[in-house]
Amino acid sequence: MQPLFAVARLTLKAAIRYRLVLVLGTLLLGAVFLLPSVVKHDGSAQGFTQILITYTLGAIVTLLGFSTLWLACGSLAREVEDFSMQLICTKPVPRWQIWLGKWLGIMTLNAGMLIVSGATVYFLLLAKSGSLSPAQQQVLQEEVLVARKSAVEVIPDIESTVEKAFQERIRRQAVAGMDRSFVRKQIREQMLAQMQYIRPGQGRRWIIKLDPGSAEHLKDHPMFLRVKFFTPDYSGSNATFDFGWEIGPPEGHQRQRFANNLAPESFISFPIEGNHIASDNSITIDAVNLNDRPILFPLEDGLEVLYHEGGFGLNFARGLGILFCWLGLLAAVGLFAASKLQFNVAAFVSFGILMIGLSSGTLKQVVEQGGILGVSSEEGIVVQKSMLNNASVAVYGSLRWVIDQVVGFSPIDALSTGRSITWGQLAQAVGVVLGIAAGMFAVAGIFIFNRRELAAPQ
Repeated sequence: MQPLFAVARLTLKAAIRYRLVLVLGTLLLGAVFLLPSVVKHDGSAQGFTQILITYTLGAIVTLLGFSTLWLACGSLAREVEDFSMQLICTKPVPRWQIWLGKWLGIMTLNAGMLIVSGATVYFLLLAKSGSLSPAQQQVLQEEVLVARKSAVEVIPDIESTVEKAFQERIRRQAVAGMDRSFVRKQIREQMLAQMQYIRPGQGRRWIIKLDPGSAEHLKDHPMFLRVKFFTPDYSGSNATFDFGWEIGPPEGHQRQRFANNLAPESFISFPIEGNHIASDNSITIDAVNLNDRPILFPLEDGLEVLYHEGGFGLNFARGLGILFCWLGLLAAVGLFAASKLQFNVAAFVSFGILMIGLSSGTLKQVVEQGGILGVSSEEGIVVQKSMLNNASVAVYGSLRWVIDQVVGFSPIDALSTGRSITWGQLAQAVGVVLGIAAGMFAVAGIFIFNRRELAAPQ
């Protein structure tokens, strides 16, 4: 493996020779120190973390992402164009080791830059937190500088109920001739809507299961409800809505009861007591709609319980690990494009792949409508099944799954809201982002690079 590490060292030396390290280091330090100085927060814990975590880490990842693509394209394509790669390939070094050596050198540079800039953000966050008021410092410690796990209600399986209602409905003459998948879809959406809406003066109950032992170890730690709701009549307005809440076992007499006034269409967190967890480690939450209009709580993220799981330092390190996996994918994309193309074209193709990956709406549409041919404009689904439609759903569904795994979870958002980034999520990033997504580009890039005629006129 000596040739592989030798190529990695040469790649690092090339980055230093191009002054990329100096320029990138200056930009990263500027993002870390100047951004919090230029953009002032409003004195709240949320505004403080918005600048020092969301904006600063976002700027760091953006700078490292663009430099990774540029270096990946340039380190391979430029060496082919100036004929230095031909000299390397005359030595007994397999081309796959050259390709992976380039990737390893780029990722070594990324690791160093990410560790230094990430550690600076972390210590700057702790150092500047003293400028907040005592009340906001407490909010910071309880809601941001912590790893909070999220628990949501398990969405019940309604397929048997949908099938029963479907069998009853198709007996009607007006429905018998309609597309059966469309009728099932309508029934399913109607049932899901009934589960999400709370009518005026009525209530909705959530029973949320927590981790084993939560009833014991969460007594001394604050818990939070994070809610998001919608109302059709006030979409986009500044109106607020009144709710009544009861927390704890329904049969208990010491339930926590309170009322609050909340704004729609945005996530809102508020504290609840941690001593109302049942012996089976579940917590029962009742909400009453005290308004004269219906309220909709989405099933996926309408209500969740946030509770203490660990410290912020290790959580921050796991977040940086996921960001490092993202950079590994970008390095593989850049090297894949440079395996065949000249530098300018390779850079254009790399950014094109990146944009396609970030806009997965078309993939979602193809999967939901059941194909790409014969789609009914009225019903929004494929009228007639075919092999092409089945194949497109399989291919597009697989691509969408990979893209969702890559960009579906943001460690920066999790860190900004004090969410726990688990070891499982980090392992998933390593397996899916590096193992599957970056691995596919690596296999394709190595195959193309092996078959490329380097002696041909460029």
